[in-house]
Amino acid sequence: VQLQASGGGLVQAGGSLRLSCAGSGRSFSSFAMGWFRQAPGKEREFVAAISSGGGVTNYADSVKGRFTISRDYAKNTLYLQMNSLKPEDTAVYYCVADQRTKMTWTWRGQGTLVTVSS
Repeated sequence: VQLQASGGGLVQAGGSLRLSCAGSGRSFSSFAMGWFRQAPGKEREFVAAISSGGGVTNYADSVKGRFTISRDYAKNTLYLQMNSLKPEDTAVYYCVADQRTKMTWTWRGQGTLVTVSS
């Protein structure tokens, strides 16, 4: 079972990126999924989550209105559309699945680095 994140890169402030997280080894359709990030020297931070059915989403205040989480059940893939990026969004982003608590999830993928230049 694996979660593979991709789509990170270097972007100027105000730009956009779309992260993807492809699941393999099993279907994640029955689980809530989410995104976390960790900037250098900082603690892990919750970014966004989406319910198993896709009808309920939750965002950190710091990204609300700029980021959109979505999922494609046919592709077993989670997305994070990031618009109006700021230098403070610079971090390693990783996806998670099967929420136990807000900060505890069963599965976690490897991260993808997002760097926003000013």
